[in-house]
Amino acid sequence: MAKKSVWSDNRFWQRSAAWITGFASVLLIWLTFDTSGQISMGNDSDLKNGVTKRVPGPTVINYKITYEMDKKRQHEVPVIGEKEKFFGRDDYSEEEAAKLLHLGKLGSQTKNCMNCHTLLGNGAYYAPDLTKAWLDPAWGPTGSMQAMTGKSTKEEAMAEFLQHPSQYPTHARMMPNLGITAEEAKGLVAFLKHMSSIDTNGFPRNFGKIQGAVNGK
Repeated sequence: MAKKSVWSDNRFWQRSAAWITGFASVLLIWLTFDTSGQISMGNDSDLKNGVTKRVPGPTVINYKITYEMDKKRQHEVPVIGEKEKFFGRDDYSEEEAAKLLHLGKLGSQTKNCMNCHTLLGNGAYYAPDLTKAWLDPAWGPTGSMQAMTGKSTKEEAMAEFLQHPSQYPTHARMMPNLGITAEEAKGLVAFLKHMSSIDTNGFPRNFGKIQGAVNGK
């Protein structure tokens, strides 16, 4: 009687399927817990103690945010620096900062910003990607937008533009007037500043190549 091949043995395939399903389940559970830990938002204590979180706490708006090249990971990563005034203050409490960020997040949803822009890979590409908009040199001290709006700080320039986009033509695709109030604009800018502090594994990929985006160079 000829010896039966293992490849034609139903028990072999049943056991293989059970092992593969079990391994995949364990791997999925491990990845779920690992990801949850990495995307959990930090808090004010982390920032004060220099503990790096992929998603810093809301009070990161009290700090300067820059980007630096991580040679090991081969892309730029956000770096939280010293205290920096944001609309004249650098002492927002966790509650105040969280309230501002929440206002900005709701504003971005209410005004449907992602109908034209992209945030963390979601949205449209008709208008500029906003994931790292806070670090766009155009809003910096020597940038065209700050000069055009006549404001002395980045956050004031961004808030002014958001409220009156038609007054500051960029000679590109014009942003429509969405009726954004001063308080909503402040929340949106806080939301964008916090967004820029999130470690997105180098996304968007071409961001580091924008002049002035990394370490002010």
